[in-house]
Amino acid sequence: MQKGRVKGIAGRGFELAFGTFGIKALEPGWITSRQLEAARIAVTRAMKREGEVWIRIFPDKPITKKPAEVRMGKGKGAPEYWVACVKPGTILFETSGLDIALSSEALRLASQKLPIKTKFITRRDYQEVQ
Repeated sequence: MQKGRVKGIAGRGFELAFGTFGIKALEPGWITSRQLEAARIAVTRAMKREGEVWIRIFPDKPITKKPAEVRMGKGKGAPEYWVACVKPGTILFETSGLDIALSSEALRLASQKLPIKTKFITRRDYQEVQ
């Protein structure tokens, strides 16, 4: 599989489908499985296992590398890690079952673990209960 370039904006996966709050990617990039797992742990710890979390992306692209100081040729390197290609506008995480303050804090902690800029979003029909 070629490395390629992440061009354009998200054609799908750009609206909240499951939760009330979420974080949306603002720039293109690769998110590794390790970064995704670190963000997931940050969200679940901040939420204190209340509410629900959905991860909307999956690292399905293998990135290969050859060992250091190896000559050219002799085939392709072994898979080193896996990445999810993210376009601007893609929803990365969704949460529900919490108030807006706790959700925004949990998703802020998750976005700090990611290598791209993100934005906190809410559902269009969300009304805060007084």
